[in-house]
Amino acid sequence: MTAATIGTVFALTLVAGPGHASAAPPDPSGSTSQSSSAVPAPPEEETALEEAARLQSLVDAAQAEVDQATVEAEATVELTRLATLELDAANAAATAAAAAVQAAQARTGQAQTEVAAAGRAAFMGSGDLAQAGLLLQADDPDDLLSRATTLAVLADHRAEDLDALEQVQDQQEAADLTARQAVQRQQDALAAAQAADAQAAAQLDSAQQSYTRAAGELDTLQQQLQAAQIDALTEQGIDDPAAVVAAQQAAVAGSGGDLVAGRVTSCYGPRGGTNHNGIDIAAPIGTPIYAPDGGVVLDAGPANGFGLAVYIQHPDGTITVYGHINQFFVTAGEAVQAGDLIAEVGNRGQSTGPHLHIETHVGGLYATRTDPSPWLAQRGITLGGRCG
Repeated sequence: MTAATIGTVFALTLVAGPGHASAAPPDPSGSTSQSSSAVPAPPEEETALEEAARLQSLVDAAQAEVDQATVEAEATVELTRLATLELDAANAAATAAAAAVQAAQARTGQAQTEVAAAGRAAFMGSGDLAQAGLLLQADDPDDLLSRATTLAVLADHRAEDLDALEQVQDQQEAADLTARQAVQRQQDALAAAQAADAQAAAQLDSAQQSYTRAAGELDTLQQQLQAAQIDALTEQGIDDPAAVVAAQQAAVAGSGGDLVAGRVTSCYGPRGGTNHNGIDIAAPIGTPIYAPDGGVVLDAGPANGFGLAVYIQHPDGTITVYGHINQFFVTAGEAVQAGDLIAEVGNRGQSTGPHLHIETHVGGLYATRTDPSPWLAQRGITLGGRCG
C-alpha cells in the first residue's frame, strides 16, 4: 500500500492525536491520492467510520480531562512556591530585626556605662562644694574665668551623654517593636505556608484521583478506537490494517526530536481558573531530555513543587525550566550546547504522571513567564501544531 493510500485511509478513519515534541512530520497525504469524499461509503463502512469518529471524540474528551488534572496538580507548584518565598522573606526579616535589637542593646549599654562614669566623676570631684573650692583656689580673675569655663564644659558633656542615652534607648524601643512585628510576620508566614502545603496536598490528591480515573477511561477508549479503526480499514480491503493503525500511533507518539520524544498533553495558557505557565510533554520515565539551545546551567536539583528541576539561561537572556525530572546530568555553572543531554523525564513533585514540564522565563527567573512554543519553534522544535 502506498503512502498516498495510507493518507486516504487515515482521513477516512478520522485518526488524530496530539502533537509531539520533535520536528513536525511531513504531510503523508501526497498530492496524487484520490479524494475519499468522492466515493460514497457502503452502509456498513459508514457504520464503522461513524463508530471510529464517535470513539475519537470520546478519546479527545478523556484526554482533555487527563490534561486538566495534570494542570490542576501543577497549579499547586505556584501555590507552595509563593508561600515558601513569603516564609523565606519573613525569616530574613526576623533575623535582621534580631540583629538590630542586639546592636541597639549594645549601644544602650555603652551609653549607660558612659553616663554612669560621668556621674561618678561628678560625685567624687565635681560636686557643688568641690566646684566652689576650685573657684576659690583661683589665683586671679583670669584663672577664675578659666576654671569656671572648664566646669561648664564638663557639665555640657554630661548633658550630651544623657541625650545620647535617650536616643539609643529610643532606637532600642523601635528595634524591639520591629522585631516583635517581624516575629509575628514570621509566624503568620509559617502558618500560611503550612496551610498552603495542606491545600496543595489536598488539590494534588484530588487531581491524581481525577487523573487515574480519566486515564483508565482513556486507555479503554483508545483500545476501542483502535479496534474500530482496524474494522474500518478491514472493510475497505486494506492489507494488514493493524500494522497501518500501529504505524499511525507511532507517528503520533513521536520517535525523538531536539527536546524530548513524547506527546504534548497541555499547552501554555489559562486552564480552569488558573494559568498553565508551561508546556507538558508526556513520556515514559527515563526518556532523555536534550537542551534545545546552548546556555549556562543556573541550577540543577531539588525544586519546590517540581521535585527536581534544571534551569538554563540562554544567550538571548531567556531562562528555560525543566520540571518533574527523574534525574539530571548537569551542574550549576556548566555550559551546555544545543542537543546536550541534560536530564530525563520523571514523575516527581506535584505531578499526576510521568512528563516533562518546560517553561520559558524572560527578564529573570520567575520575572515574566511566556509561551515556550515560539521560542522553541525558532530553534526548529515544533509541537505537532497543537501548541503552535
